[in-house]
Amino acid sequence: MYTQGKYPIIAKKAIAKGMFDLTVLCPKVADEAQPGQFVQVSAEGFFLRRPISICDIDKAGGTIRLVFEVRGSGTEKISELNCGDYIDIIAPLGNGFKVLESGKKAICVGGGIGTPPMLCIAKKYGSNARAISGFRNSSIAILQEEFRAAGVNAVLCTDDGSAGIRGFVTDALREEIKKERPDIIYACGPMVMLKNVAAIAQENGIECQVSLEQRMACGVGACLVCVCRTVKDGREIFSHVCKDGPVFDSKEVDFSG
Repeated sequence: MYTQGKYPIIAKKAIAKGMFDLTVLCPKVADEAQPGQFVQVSAEGFFLRRPISICDIDKAGGTIRLVFEVRGSGTEKISELNCGDYIDIIAPLGNGFKVLESGKKAICVGGGIGTPPMLCIAKKYGSNARAISGFRNSSIAILQEEFRAAGVNAVLCTDDGSAGIRGFVTDALREEIKKERPDIIYACGPMVMLKNVAAIAQENGIECQVSLEQRMACGVGACLVCVCRTVKDGREIFSHVCKDGPVFDSKEVDFSG
């Protein structure tokens, strides 16, 4: 069940160029939130809210973390908020990741700004999780220390080789599967990355859940902005990323478009 409210920002960090990390005190939202869900944030002066994935949840402390990249004037306005300011959000929204029982092993794959929601789900598995993160270069690589602090084995990939492994997350994923087959793969990032991660999972008979990044308007399934093509029971249907997702079984997503 989602709620709409204005909540205080209790911490703010600039973690890379154009990327910000906000901690919001919202006990009711934190209590309800699950890994993979998102919030819709109001930006002053703009009609439409901006969707931001939940990066981390502290149920005991009553907080959530929102890590986002400035991609336009709306998110730029949100980035101007500071500690002590109130942020207007609707949350938690969407369907989150399925969490397997204790002892199961997971690989969490994040591409760019698709990395933040991977922290929340990886922490559910701790040392039984491996996180593979991909960025263009080292200057925008984020959250690696947070993964390690949670006991997660973090594998960093950069396009230019300025940090970690030079290459794509899919190359690292194949190598990690060879080392030890996981019970499930989670992924969030560009559609082409998700398509390739899903193909690798299917080749190896591994369950895979993907979180789709999509432009949204209402965030609750009332409009048609975030429609995507999915396949259920052998037939193609149109789903809403905000309400039916953002998390889908990778086998249900039509990547052909």
